[in-house]
Amino acid sequence: MSASRQSRPQAGPIGAILANLRRQSRDVVENAVSQLFDAAVRQSHGTEGSGEYRIEELARLAGTTTRNIRVYRDRGLLHPPLRVGRLALYNDTHLTRLRLVTSLLDRGYNIAHVHEMLNAWEQGNNLADVLGLESAIVGTWAAEKPETMALSAAQGLIDDEAAFDRLVAIGLIRIDGENATVLRPKLIEAFNEMRGYGVSFDTLIDIHEQVLPHIDEISGILVRAGAEHVLQRIKPGEALPADTEVAELITMLVRFRTQAVAAVTGTLAHSIESTIESLVGELLAELIEQSRD
Repeated sequence: MSASRQSRPQAGPIGAILANLRRQSRDVVENAVSQLFDAAVRQSHGTEGSGEYRIEELARLAGTTTRNIRVYRDRGLLHPPLRVGRLALYNDTHLTRLRLVTSLLDRGYNIAHVHEMLNAWEQGNNLADVLGLESAIVGTWAAEKPETMALSAAQGLIDDEAAFDRLVAIGLIRIDGENATVLRPKLIEAFNEMRGYGVSFDTLIDIHEQVLPHIDEISGILVRAGAEHVLQRIKPGEALPADTEVAELITMLVRFRTQAVAAVTGTLAHSIESTIESLVGELLAELIEQSRD
């Protein structure tokens, strides 16, 4: 976007709402979003003009170009104009929405993000959910997707009735009538591979139950570190940062998750390798000692 458009002042109630979009609670967010679209109706009786604009006039009032308007319309960011014969007329609702679109684009969002936000707003979702902050903090980033299959297929995948019941009991498999959902298919795949080396399912499930609390503890340490960083920028009871700063926090959290998983995976792999080398060394030393005896 051009520097001239970024420095453009926003007039009227829409500009005031956008300029003061500082949130202290979800209620405030929802109220501000409602005001944005309510203002579209109120402005139809305001001072912008007749309330009906050709595309050139709409572009002038919104501080953009006719080309951009056509792009936004093609991408679903603007509703189609009213057709009167061969004439396309836009109204104050279009003007309000266009100003909102250009404001969000100026703040660093791309067209896909703006489209998603507008749709979410119109469906009554709050801005925090739209921006993805909550999902970035507490949402699920499952590295593997659950797989749903016939109950008989899931039982055949495990091929051990007692082990299947244990997996259901600890929540790795969920039964729904005649179907079953394997929540951790990669883990079950790993179990089956290790079972091929003679390790029983019971032993593998025991290992999983012993390891899981330690994994949760590591996860808690990492999540708290990310949350503390967010709370340094977003303090309870104080105004939230601008939308672009919130977007940066979301990006940071996603990258934090990626790098944390990579770091933990690398550290765990190194630890396992060192432990195996140490164990093999001890076994070899014992064998050599026994052969000497």
